[in-house]
Amino acid sequence: MAVLFYIVLALLVLSALGFAFTKANPRHLAFGLKYAGPSLLALFGLVLTLVGRAGVGMTLIGLSAAMFGRLGRSTTVQSEPGRYSTVRSAALEMELDLDTGDMNGLVLAGPFEGADLASLDETELLTLHEALLSDEESRQLLEAYLDRRIPRWRGDAEADADDGLGAAPGTGAMTEKEAYEVLGLRPGASEAEIRQAHRSLMKRVHPDTGGSVFLAARINEAKDILLRRHR
Repeated sequence: MAVLFYIVLALLVLSALGFAFTKANPRHLAFGLKYAGPSLLALFGLVLTLVGRAGVGMTLIGLSAAMFGRLGRSTTVQSEPGRYSTVRSAALEMELDLDTGDMNGLVLAGPFEGADLASLDETELLTLHEALLSDEESRQLLEAYLDRRIPRWRGDAEADADDGLGAAPGTGAMTEKEAYEVLGLRPGASEAEIRQAHRSLMKRVHPDTGGSVFLAARINEAKDILLRRHR
């Protein structure tokens, strides 16, 4: 009688799980299926243990625990939706959407102060670029934006609009807070999260793929600063 009770109990649990899966969000369903096998194995082992087959039951429970451990070690750090990499200079604050790769910025000083770069037309952006020629860091940051939004802008710009794609000179040492913002991470991120955020961003801004040397340099600097905490 006890055996029948536990079998019925197991069937009820499986039915409930099946119903939950049919109503689940596809993203949650994929996550649930990943752990369904070890969970069912553990449940089956528990039933066997309760009906007097402890040897086999405990073996199955142990195997399930090992599978859960393996899944935990293989889980990679996922970027949270809606995160941004933020880089600031004296005249600009630039944001890179980590999900879409879209870039936008805010003018902090100079012509068009307070305006979003997305609201400026090509002529206004080139006017701003000319005004920032003496601000090396801000100029390179704006050039990274122009390269994405108006790829042909360099050919249309005046001859004295220097390319300026050298390493980022910086206006001072990057702080740890700024480093977290550049990589789009929360304070206290793990070494694995830092390395993955760095890899993800470099795929988007690396010069070899048409990105910006300036942004790549800032991202590398942010990674080095944060990894020093883990040494």
